[in-house]
Amino acid sequence: MELTFEFWFMLPVAILFATTAMASGVEGATFFTPTFILALGLPAEIAIGTGLITEVFGFASGLTAYVRRRLIDYRLGGALLVVTIPMALLGTWVAGQIAAEILKGILGVGLFVVAASFLRAPEPKDIDRLDDAIEDEYGGDKAETCLVTREGERICYTVCNRTEGRALAGVGALFLGMISTGLGELNGYFLLRRCRVPSRVAVGTSVFVVAVTVLLASTGHFIKFTQAGGETLGTVLSLVFFTIPGVIVGGQLGPFVADRISQRTLERGLAVLFILVASLMIGEIILRS
Repeated sequence: MELTFEFWFMLPVAILFATTAMASGVEGATFFTPTFILALGLPAEIAIGTGLITEVFGFASGLTAYVRRRLIDYRLGGALLVVTIPMALLGTWVAGQIAAEILKGILGVGLFVVAASFLRAPEPKDIDRLDDAIEDEYGGDKAETCLVTREGERICYTVCNRTEGRALAGVGALFLGMISTGLGELNGYFLLRRCRVPSRVAVGTSVFVVAVTVLLASTGHFIKFTQAGGETLGTVLSLVFFTIPGVIVGGQLGPFVADRISQRTLERGLAVLFILVASLMIGEIILRS
């Protein structure tokens, strides 16, 4: 195993990716994994595992902000983690049993799904209407859960469709372990629209669930890299030596970008980008076959 500086250019790239990820809410590995495969030519399993390891540090930065603002429903998050952790670890194991080209294909399809989720994302006014409907239907005396934010605001609601929510989170976690993306997008959909959790709590709770799940999934990948040792472990450590500082810096810059760029504009731009990357990845598989 030898630590090298050949990936020095990933430091500014990681800052850019993490800034965009934190501004848009998408998982950082959704950017890193395709880059590792297409630009650096890394094997799919190494790219996926390294993307998840990097994402842990990026999400830790975002998680602390939601912890301070007291916008996490820990009871709901714990109920989801009971499902997402074992499913993510299963996905990690499955990734090691699947041929690299098949993994790339799954990742390509996953990027198309992420792009579609951005194109179908509700407008801010629609989210406001959902929040108002949740307050009218499940707030006040009817609420089963109440959170008090750091500012003293009381947010009350009742979590609906719990079984469906756990099932969707389990599917997302399986894909997270396999291809490094999917859980955040599914969480964002079901917590607000299906489980009727107010948007700010839905986002904070989703960040908490994804952060803990990514930590465990990335640990599974890192153990495999350590067991492999040699060139594999050296490549991973040489990459994260630059990507981890980058995502820590980008995690702090993301909120400033979010305040200056329309969320809808950013999401549509990322949808086009993911469609392009997914097309390149699937096209490469077809050309090699």
